[in-house]
Amino acid sequence: MPSEIRHDWRREELLALFDLPFPELLFRAASVHRAHFDPAAVQVSTLLSVKTGGCPEDCAYCPQAQRYHTGVRATKLMEVEAVLEKARQARAAGASRFCMGAAWRSPKDRDIPKVAEMIRGVKALGLETCATLGMLSAEQAQALKDAGLDYYNHNLDTAPEFYGDIIHTRQYRDRLQTLEHVRRAGLKTCCGGIVGMGESREQRAGLLQALANLPEHPDSVPINRLVQVEGTPLHGTAELDPFEFVRTIAVARIVMPRSMVRLSAGREGMSEELQALCFLAGANSIFHGEKLLTTGNPDAARDQALFARLGLRPLPPDECDRHHGTRTDAGVTVHAGITAPA
Repeated sequence: MPSEIRHDWRREELLALFDLPFPELLFRAASVHRAHFDPAAVQVSTLLSVKTGGCPEDCAYCPQAQRYHTGVRATKLMEVEAVLEKARQARAAGASRFCMGAAWRSPKDRDIPKVAEMIRGVKALGLETCATLGMLSAEQAQALKDAGLDYYNHNLDTAPEFYGDIIHTRQYRDRLQTLEHVRRAGLKTCCGGIVGMGESREQRAGLLQALANLPEHPDSVPINRLVQVEGTPLHGTAELDPFEFVRTIAVARIVMPRSMVRLSAGREGMSEELQALCFLAGANSIFHGEKLLTTGNPDAARDQALFARLGLRPLPPDECDRHHGTRTDAGVTVHAGITAPA
């Protein structure tokens, strides 16, 4: 049966999707993908850590938390010209979006003008801009919007009921409040989570339910596969089954049909065959470059070779703009073949 874009998904509906036979789930996800996107086009982003380490938070997955001994050295905020040189390199390597991350619980007001200068410089290079700086006030979100920021990343990380097992230094409602400030400022949202942190399938479904039931679907949904870093509490966690990861991508595609679903952290440890399955399941965005903040990532040459083997092409910035410029959550119908449980 056809399914309209929704914000009222029930947990049992998502679990029913997870439980489908693998070929059927991928067929439904691929059908939804084709209804909204060119299945051979992938949006390519580069992520740069503009301020690394020293974070006061206790996120159990994060090597940048100052309380964990991971070998990550804390640095100050980069100089603007150094960031712009990295952005030029990213553009030359085929990136259409440049994301800047800072290991802050939340930026201080005095930090915003320098970040705004980075944003204006990256925009002048013809790249989309994204930032992830921690929690934002309404005024900070507006200042970033005024500087030309396109996207703000702030992940929910996991299901509400599992969140307290992973993070204690901020609450789920804090994340939701920052997302509200970002939306009110007119910024596009980049919001996803991390899987493979020891959560159950029901909790993976809970993460996707929380994302899909936000007031607006995130424009980008990064699905991160935990990168285990020695010294963090989650080091040694049992690895998530690869097919379960693909199922997560597929369900994300079905319940958020017009969002860019991004393969984010953990891609360096994925085989090319696993990545191909993820693209088939509806993933249409990646990060490329040697690092994602502090963890490894496939380099651009490897990604270009994989794209060539699969017949994929990078999505240029103007096509990204056209897609998001006409995006609406109202009145769009997709054919996912979903029947809600009685």
